[in-house]
Amino acid sequence: MPATDLPFEPAEYEDRIARTRSAMDASGADVIVVCDPANMAWLTGYDGWSFYVHQAVVLGPEGPPLWWGRGIDALGAQRTVMMPGDCIHGYDDTYVQNPEKHPMEDLAALLAHMGWEQMRIGLEMDNYYFTAAAWQTLQRTLPSAAWVDVNGLVNWQRCVKSPAEITCMRRAARIVEKMHATIMEHAEPGLPKNALVAEISHAGITGAGGHWGDYPSIVPLAPSGAEATAPHLTWNAKPMKKGEATFFEIAGVYRRYHAPQSRTLFLGTPPDKYRRAEAAVLEAVEAGLAKARPGNLTEDIANAFNATLNRLGFEKDNRCGYSIGISYPPDWGERTFSLRRDDKTVLQPGMTFHFMPALWLDDGGIEITEPVLITDTGAECLCTTPRQLMVKE
Repeated sequence: MPATDLPFEPAEYEDRIARTRSAMDASGADVIVVCDPANMAWLTGYDGWSFYVHQAVVLGPEGPPLWWGRGIDALGAQRTVMMPGDCIHGYDDTYVQNPEKHPMEDLAALLAHMGWEQMRIGLEMDNYYFTAAAWQTLQRTLPSAAWVDVNGLVNWQRCVKSPAEITCMRRAARIVEKMHATIMEHAEPGLPKNALVAEISHAGITGAGGHWGDYPSIVPLAPSGAEATAPHLTWNAKPMKKGEATFFEIAGVYRRYHAPQSRTLFLGTPPDKYRRAEAAVLEAVEAGLAKARPGNLTEDIANAFNATLNRLGFEKDNRCGYSIGISYPPDWGERTFSLRRDDKTVLQPGMTFHFMPALWLDDGGIEITEPVLITDTGAECLCTTPRQLMVKE
């Protein structure tokens, strides 16, 4: 059964595979085993909530990629990957979460069947989805293989987006704009936080501009008051209060492409320190965006941002951005470049990143962030949400 809903034309996948093979040659790998679901989707189109079990896309020295995973998920692969059915390989369900045997034993048999058991095999060694037990099993079952760490190899191929990918991200941006408008419409003192998050989620999944919304790789982060001094808390059932700030770190998502954007809402009249923090962040963002152009380095953005922020009396001791695109839980970043001092990645047209200049104060936090596209001449913020502290009296 051919794929029924490929998000991109076959030629785009072929180009991705060719670029990945070039990177494989440079890394010394003949074959790569790709377990990151975002990399699997980018290479083949595969899309399913099956990443809680062992699965992979295997790319050899020639021919189409192979999809390998749980047998019942092979049916999903048939409907989502760009390869023919004989490239889909499902393992027996007795391998699933069984302490007596490991799915990588089946993958090893597949690699041997392909004649690759003595080749240089690349693995994503520092990846959420590749475990120590998986590594031990492959070493034991393929003793003649040479192992190459290709962590991040496919991720880096994803950094520069095609026009079709940028279209997906623009659609995601329209969705997150709608989500922020929903916050302004519904947030009020006394409203339980979970009720507001339900409205946000409804807006995100309903979509915008005639395009449906996908699920985000990170659930809405929406802490209020003192809880907002920490960056990664989610929500609870506490009522929203006048005199408190709440930051909303959310993303619009379309076909797994993410447009994250954060805004901070203050119910009532913001204190002077919030206004000063707002002014500092906005000026620092402008300084950073002025450096966001082809040929500059990612650290140029961070250095300009931090120099301005420091001059205005504030300090941020962590990175202020990271690459974004296609992603699956638990993270919507691409895990490649970061906006921070000493990151020497050269900016190119088509790169996209989340400019994330969050500040955490002694009694709350302030996040005013943007999804950004590097263009031929500079930078474009993908969203039109007003860049300011959102206030609702």
